[in-house]
Amino acid sequence: MTELEDYLKQNVFGKPQLKPDEKRKFLGNFQERVALALTVAQVRNTANLPLVKRVLQRYPQYHLFINGRLSSTYRGPLLSLAVSLNYQFTIIEQANVRSNTRPLADNDMGLVIADDRHRITHPVLI
Repeated sequence: MTELEDYLKQNVFGKPQLKPDEKRKFLGNFQERVALALTVAQVRNTANLPLVKRVLQRYPQYHLFINGRLSSTYRGPLLSLAVSLNYQFTIIEQANVRSNTRPLADNDMGLVIADDRHRITHPVLI
């Protein structure tokens, strides 16, 4: 292809992304970098909060990603935990806020703890 065709494709279709569905599912992360991923239903179960705390304490170099569409009832304790442990966190919001999106489902990701730079060899499975 010529440089002109490449330029046109990139500006018409946007920059090509690697595994966009996987990144969308895991709140912007590749699955191989995820140490712990909890669905919305699992985040709503308060019995899982001690597990999240143990993972955060054991892996202080990782990053916590929280689904911004979670209600504040469930997001609040996660934020408090991250702040008390001085843990890096990001609240992931919907990219297209003006478009009608489907309601948050129980099997959507509610929380992801991932390494930003490296592949994780031993993810936590529940």
